[in-house]
Amino acid sequence: MNTSSIGKRIRKFREHKGWRQEDFAEKIGLSVTYTGMIERGEKVPKLETFIQIANVLEVSADQLLADVLTTGYDIKSSTLTEEIAKLDPASRDRIYKVVGAMIEFDRK
Repeated sequence: MNTSSIGKRIRKFREHKGWRQEDFAEKIGLSVTYTGMIERGEKVPKLETFIQIANVLEVSADQLLADVLTTGYDIKSSTLTEEIAKLDPASRDRIYKVVGAMIEFDRK
């Protein structure tokens, strides 16, 4: 299992909230050192801790595990769709053109 990808996703969601690692560690009741180890993928949190992390970040477990679940591509697709929907129409169009070109290239 790629524990570093789980840690990176935790860090991404923490940073999206604008929290310093110290703030996050306090919210989940862990030391800054241990929180850093989780975010670097050096430690895997116990299930109870993982649930606490997901609840504090207000994300689902599948969002945190998207890179290690076999259904992860569905989750990533949903997440990307949500992010693309937030963009202005011109930006969305550019992204769709790039993705379309990549799919066409991959078919050849």
